[in-house]
Amino acid sequence: MSRTVTIPDALYARLEQTAHARGLSSIAQLLELWQAHEDTQCRRQESVARIDALRERLFATYGMFPDCTADIREDPAR
Repeated sequence: MSRTVTIPDALYARLEQTAHARGLSSIAQLLELWQAHEDTQCRRQESVARIDALRERLFATYGMFPDCTADIREDPAR
């Protein structure tokens, strides 16, 4: 289903210029690109939140993990 949206001429012109500057042929493609970017950002933020929650659970259960960087540098065969 298609929708009609009324926007000011100046905004339409800016959107059209932005679309063409990005190599797109229409404002619809620009909006699709922006929506895909927004979806990606939301998924990233959700992933970071899950990682932070896991880190907090691990810290609550096991405490601070020791830094093994020095051990790895001493024995590169690990």
